[in-house]
Amino acid sequence: MNAAGPVPIDSVFIYRPDKRLEVWRFFFYMVLHAGWLHLIFNLLVQLLVGLPLEMVHGSLRIGTVYMAGVLAGSLGTSVFDADVYLVGASGGVYALLAAHLANVLLNYNNMEFGVVRLIGIFVVASADVGFAVYDRYAAESAAPPVSYVAHLTGALAGLTIGLLVLKNFEQRLHEQLIWWVALGVYAACTIFAVLFNLFTPAFPPP
Repeated sequence: MNAAGPVPIDSVFIYRPDKRLEVWRFFFYMVLHAGWLHLIFNLLVQLLVGLPLEMVHGSLRIGTVYMAGVLAGSLGTSVFDADVYLVGASGGVYALLAAHLANVLLNYNNMEFGVVRLIGIFVVASADVGFAVYDRYAAESAAPPVSYVAHLTGALAGLTIGLLVLKNFEQRLHEQLIWWVALGVYAACTIFAVLFNLFTPAFPPP
């Protein structure tokens, strides 16, 4: 392994469009990475972003957010960027980033420097997504394309599931409506993606 690869395209864990019936790939792609830079970035974000959330909300809640992002990343890729391979924990990592937004929305009155936290997370996430989009469409590479859609759908999962499961220290009436909206958005997107994969013909092997 070097800084940027190679992508382990023959691994039994990688998500591949021609192997969609092997359901475990929708989760276990998260244990593979395209080089040590990819791995280190994800580990750093997990430590710097996930650990503070875990200290406040507990391991079960943050684990739920993380795995929801992993699943959303692969399902979203299978629908919106269907010809790519998928490796890395970026779906889960972006779920943690977006969970900070959910945390601020739920507990803004009990939080110091909430806006500063959001600005920092937005800068990091924007830079990484921008690089992923460039790598997907502009960079010349012989390797199979790697999707940035997992970042975006993982973030959506982190926001919606974060609103569902994170602790709300001063719950207000309108926040109960937000809870149901978040549940509906995540459930609808997940059900649609699952049905899309069940009823769309399998891709031919590369």
